Amino acid sequence: MPQVTLYIDGETGARMKAAAKAAGVSVSRWVADLIRARTQTEWPASVRKLAGAWPDFPSLRQLRSTKAPDTPRESL
Repeated sequence: MPQVTLYIDGETGARMKAAAKAAGVSVSRWVADLIRARTQTEWPASVRKLAGAWPDFPSLRQLRSTKAPDTPRESL
């Protein structure tokens, strides 16, 4: 298993230790969980379950069939 060395200031270290303690896990587990959460390549199941949750939401075909005026652009 790879090991990582982090160089952080004292305040950040204290906040990390407090967050890990509040979560009831080791600092190593807390950091690993954070990395896993921030590097996910798929949507969480809770988000995927939302597909189709709004029955009155227009379909992709309906959205693409109307051409709303474009927003005026600022000149550079």
